[in-house]
Amino acid sequence: MSLVNYLQLNPIVFLIFCTLIGLAVGSFLNVVVYRLPLMLDREWKSQCRELLELSSPTAEETVLNLSRPPSRCPKCGHQIRVRENIPVLSFLLLRGRCSACNQPISLRYPIVEAATGLLSLTVAWHFGVSWEAAAALFLTWVLIALSLIDFDHHILPDSIVLPTLWLGLILSLFGIFSDAPSAIIGAAAGYLSLWSVFQLFRLITGKQGMGYGDFKLLALFGAWLGWHSLFQIVLISSLVGAVVGVSLILFMGRDRSIPIPFGPYLATAGWISLLWGEQINRLYFIWAGI
Repeated sequence: MSLVNYLQLNPIVFLIFCTLIGLAVGSFLNVVVYRLPLMLDREWKSQCRELLELSSPTAEETVLNLSRPPSRCPKCGHQIRVRENIPVLSFLLLRGRCSACNQPISLRYPIVEAATGLLSLTVAWHFGVSWEAAAALFLTWVLIALSLIDFDHHILPDSIVLPTLWLGLILSLFGIFSDAPSAIIGAAAGYLSLWSVFQLFRLITGKQGMGYGDFKLLALFGAWLGWHSLFQIVLISSLVGAVVGVSLILFMGRDRSIPIPFGPYLATAGWISLLWGEQINRLYFIWAGI
């Protein structure tokens, strides 16, 4: 009996497996979210040094990637051991404190791990044992990373967005989530629609209302889900963004001049559309009497 057949006959095992994988991936995403912006910053500075013909940093200064150096406590430099790096469980066993310096560990780490596990479970439950589930799990993990990076640094790295966009186009060749014509049109329409809004807003106000990463992220969703999903994603992300933005201003006193990243709202809307887009459209048609 193949693994696929076994998982199909034992759906509980499949759900547990996906949840555990999600927890482990969530731990890795914490590393990606922290290190990738630093890696990009170093790369940009290196390019500037090269253009300005300045001296290069030492070898020790350039060693930074997703695997090196090993994870350490940001406060005392204690290297995290394997038993201290078990998703969620290690945080609970350590009572939220470093084993060496006893300083508190950020709650963000277990929250990201638990959220990734929960979202992975939701995807597995929704799609079952299928290629759609595998693809949706990958996209879910990508969206978590992009949302957190954009929230922290207001950037959506091309090194994540563009390969995922191309993967969506490749999947469309096999009819996963969308057909190829809809995916190609969706990628182009997704980018050009927000780009047009950006240019119009800048023409009227003289300001930049969003970044180019947002255009590429919507193009990504167009490639994965087809052009017919774009209006729904833009509508949901705009509603969520408006509610959150107004709430931050009214209840938390956030300065209106501080820009709010749009990427997390696009990612949330795209994930909702990935799982329940067709049901939402049907409800809309029923409500509209179409």
